[in-house]
Amino acid sequence: MLDIKFIRNNQEKVREAIKNKNVDLDLDKLLAADERRRHLLSESEALKAEQNKRSKGPQSPVDLEELKALKEKKKLVENELACVEEDFGKLMSQVPNIPSEDTPVGPDESGNKILGQWGKIKNFDFKPKEHWELGESLDLIDSERAAKVSGARFTYLKRGLVLMEFAIIQYGLSVLTDEKLLKKIIKKSGLDIRLTPFIPILPPVFIKPDVFQKMARLEPKEERYHIPTDDLYLIGSAEHTMGSMHMDETFKEEDLPVRYVGFSTAFRREAGSYGKDMKGILRVHQFDKLEMESFCLPENSIKEQDFFVAIQEYFFQELNIPYQVVAICTGDMGGPDARQIDIEAWMPGQNRYRETHTADLMTDYQARRLGIKVKRAGGTEFVHMNDATALALSRTPIAIMENYQTKKGTIEIPKVLRKYMGGIKEIK
Repeated sequence: MLDIKFIRNNQEKVREAIKNKNVDLDLDKLLAADERRRHLLSESEALKAEQNKRSKGPQSPVDLEELKALKEKKKLVENELACVEEDFGKLMSQVPNIPSEDTPVGPDESGNKILGQWGKIKNFDFKPKEHWELGESLDLIDSERAAKVSGARFTYLKRGLVLMEFAIIQYGLSVLTDEKLLKKIIKKSGLDIRLTPFIPILPPVFIKPDVFQKMARLEPKEERYHIPTDDLYLIGSAEHTMGSMHMDETFKEEDLPVRYVGFSTAFRREAGSYGKDMKGILRVHQFDKLEMESFCLPENSIKEQDFFVAIQEYFFQELNIPYQVVAICTGDMGGPDARQIDIEAWMPGQNRYRETHTADLMTDYQARRLGIKVKRAGGTEFVHMNDATALALSRTPIAIMENYQTKKGTIEIPKVLRKYMGGIKEIK
């Protein structure tokens, strides 16, 4: 969340963010709640001081009556304060992050801006198939049996596609833990940023509701899977439990940035996508993903996000998959995001680009809720946080399947993955 002092002193900037991010929030209502909250806090403290003063020394019957009345008044004030605090907290949680200066302003995805493209789109001498058609013909994807067992938007992955998924995981981890490769990526991207390799993490896939709320990722709840008996949620990405793992902790300045790469299964209801992408594995309830997360100094957070995007580009350049880099506009980005950059891969079977990666700069929005700070010479302050897709194990295989399909209906294996697949060159 934002600092209430910042909101008070930058009302027009906050109003603009609320408007441009299409957030349904009455800022005047929040400011009124804040003013009432501060008044009650002051009144409560004054009554407490008066009560302490009157409690000392001998008490006459009149003194005791007045003290009793004082306690009753203090109790009423504290009860009202609790109600106002609750309303204030709910309103504060709805205030969106302030978009970065270079974020395009737009109402929806139509306002997104293409920053660049890479790769040559292949001209096939046959009509390229969609990934789900290849999945059926090569017996790699079985949605029919999965629907009988688990329902719609679940699949069985089989044969070479399973080997490919684990190869992609191994490949991704090998890059993110290799200091020489990361140094090469930093140099190529022209970034002045500290080199530290990513620490591999296998995070929990369950998260407490209050922690999910502090991550600002619980809403919309209809997208989440909830286990009522334990009051736990299944995560929608590894960042949800990686980003919160340092809750209420303070880093040393010299230790930042701290970078993690987490592998987990992700669970999403896809509640708002009825009828969309029903075939194959593009939009499913359960998929695996490698996710990047970092904690850094505030002045370095944009460069940190650019580093994450450079890594995403490196992966697809090495896989030789054409893509475009897209700056997400205010109306299409999440409330907690200050800056969002997406990678969209070219999908020949669908004859269009589709989103495969997201990089989210959160500034101190999550850290303030989570209480994650850094100790510096001038005192402590909140860290800045970034999260980004390293490799999504539904959409990366799709991009490979469609771009590497052959006329005879097989799928070639990208060269960088072959050593992780026992030298297999083709799925047939």
